[in-house]
Amino acid sequence: MEAFSHLASGFAVALTPANLFFCFMGCLWGTIVGILPGLGPLAGLTLLLPLTYKLDPASAVIMLAGIFYGAMYGGSTTSILLRIPGEAASIMTCIDGHEMARQGRAGPALVVAGVGSFVGGTLSVLGLMLFAPPLAQLMLKVGPAAEFALMALALLVMGFISSGPAAKTIAMIALGLAIATIGLDPIVALPRFTFGRIELADGLSFIAMALGLFGVSEILLNLEDLVKARPIKPSFASLIPRAADLKASAPAIGRGTLIGFVFGFVPGISHVVSTFVSYAVERKLSKHPETFGKGAIAGVAGPETANNATTGSAMVPLLVLGIPAIPATAILLSALMIHGVNPGPQLVVEHPQVFWGLIASMYLGNVVLLVLNLPLVGLFVNLLRVPYLYLAPSVLLVCVVGIYSVKASGTEILIMTVFGLLGYLLRKFRYDCAPLLLATVIGDRMEVSLRRALIISDGSWAGLMQDGFSRIFIGAIVLLAGLQLAAWWLGFRKKDMQADV
Repeated sequence: MEAFSHLASGFAVALTPANLFFCFMGCLWGTIVGILPGLGPLAGLTLLLPLTYKLDPASAVIMLAGIFYGAMYGGSTTSILLRIPGEAASIMTCIDGHEMARQGRAGPALVVAGVGSFVGGTLSVLGLMLFAPPLAQLMLKVGPAAEFALMALALLVMGFISSGPAAKTIAMIALGLAIATIGLDPIVALPRFTFGRIELADGLSFIAMALGLFGVSEILLNLEDLVKARPIKPSFASLIPRAADLKASAPAIGRGTLIGFVFGFVPGISHVVSTFVSYAVERKLSKHPETFGKGAIAGVAGPETANNATTGSAMVPLLVLGIPAIPATAILLSALMIHGVNPGPQLVVEHPQVFWGLIASMYLGNVVLLVLNLPLVGLFVNLLRVPYLYLAPSVLLVCVVGIYSVKASGTEILIMTVFGLLGYLLRKFRYDCAPLLLATVIGDRMEVSLRRALIISDGSWAGLMQDGFSRIFIGAIVLLAGLQLAAWWLGFRKKDMQADV
């Protein structure tokens, strides 16, 4: 009950007219940068950070937090309508969300994504409020070996849920891991595969790759059939989810909330991995897994909920330990320190108005985002009425401007173009691009965790099995791989028996 009394004091801070205004502006700007390709939470926070210097600490953090989870909301819009991920965590939404849009059901997809985001975000904030200290202490026990095993498990799961054949999926994962090695060595800082180009020191831009593989390739594929392409003209009735949609989405939203909250503690790639895992879980538990990739609404509800459920738990290591779990929370850490607030175990005692005001504002922000997004569903869906002859160059222009605005570098546009052509060829030959992107986004983190674990164990591979968490994750890898091999073997045997008959 003590937590709820503190929360009441937090609402007293968050409900002041000034802080309500900052919360609304943060949510609005976050939604905009989430929708615009190439931006996302990190860029959105960076752009507005200087505006918070003259605000008091509580107001500054409330506005920046609004941008953070507003961008998580907004990324689903272009993913569903145009198959262009607004930010990295919206990649899985592209798969079934855009298929629903092509079937004239963009409205239900957007509504379910918004409702799932609201439920996941709200419940994760409740978990942040109730379980932050013990969960933060538990997170301290997750070492490099466990991180490596967890990311290897994520790649294995991705291999299972991929729509392509196993050999093609393995090839895409291998290519993604190879691309992740481009840039400075994360341990000794020596350049690798940069060919003397300083622009490649940080590696290939993930956002540029994602826009190319999904956005540019989609435009190229659609231009092949430009004569046949017709704008989608949704009716008003098609904007409202059916009872069957809500029934299919409810369990996915519940599971996505739990998955997103748990993965929010994983440093570096929590919001991306949680969406992949949620999609895999929904596909495995579905009575009709063949519908995934063809417009299954659970394939939208689960990942979008998991994406936003990470926002609450990602705040736990930031506020309680002073450790940013994902890059976007590193900006929040900078803002707190600029204002003289040092995150850590003493934050609640020394700056209660900041801690509880932030938590209260996250409750309010989720409501604001739901109110902002649901009425705009009809407006967003009407974008599909624009003839593709005019829509395609407009989308391409937005992609170019968005990706250029991140670093003001022509190299980003070149990367997007190259991967757009590569994505076009891969999709023509029926390769799934999602495993490539996942392997790229976690490849460098996976390498760092492995090398740190080996340094700690003096080069002994047995060190990967020293702590309990790594043993659990490696056990899960062995179990899943064994089950999948058994399923493949039984499937082949079944085909053989059918052939004999």
